[in-house]
Amino acid sequence: MSRTLWARGGKRVFELLGGLLLVILCSPILAAAAVATKLTSPGPLFFEHVRTGRGGVEFGPCKFRTMTPGRKYDTVELIPLDHPEITPVGRLLRRTKIDELPQLFNVVKGEMSLVGPRPDLPEHVAQYTPFKLRRLAVRPGLTGLAQVNGAAEISWDQRIRYDVHYIAHCSFWMDLKILLKTIGVIIHGEDRYARNFEDSPYYDPNELLGWDEHLKALDEPGPGEPTPP
Repeated sequence: MSRTLWARGGKRVFELLGGLLLVILCSPILAAAAVATKLTSPGPLFFEHVRTGRGGVEFGPCKFRTMTPGRKYDTVELIPLDHPEITPVGRLLRRTKIDELPQLFNVVKGEMSLVGPRPDLPEHVAQYTPFKLRRLAVRPGLTGLAQVNGAAEISWDQRIRYDVHYIAHCSFWMDLKILLKTIGVIIHGEDRYARNFEDSPYYDPNELLGWDEHLKALDEPGPGEPTPP
């Protein structure tokens, strides 16, 4: 499938059908995670939060709660897996990414894609430079090019480079490779695949020539930006 056809509608059709199929296939996992969360920790089943999607439209990604109830949400805090306020079940859900599986419903609704940049907080997006705003040209994804190349193991500006490259080169085959590689990341962990954009096969010095004036803005992330979701 050509990149143009994929971008103009093929991607949405594929992800709608794929999202519905995955909801059905993953329903036992979703049910088990929901029961385990409710039985082992008081409080709501889902973590309520707001993120910014395509074109700057805000929405609420569906996500299982993984931390103790009543905890005040800090948008700039790094939360490692060994954080004391993560519940035992929540730790397992985070490690296997099952906590984000409910976002399949966001995919079906058209708020998210299976593959794309991860959605960011509105307060972070408000401080985006024009270069960073390119992330909002597509629907945010359950997984993405940055997520299968290190995610939290690489810096925020490196993730921006991966996201912008993805948006410029999005295709059926790239999405398929990212989805398959996501399985490896879940099994082996993000650190095994961590690499800077310049060390990846996606790096093209000629392409980066057009980015020079924008990349300077990445050297000093705005408040809170080093800790996107």
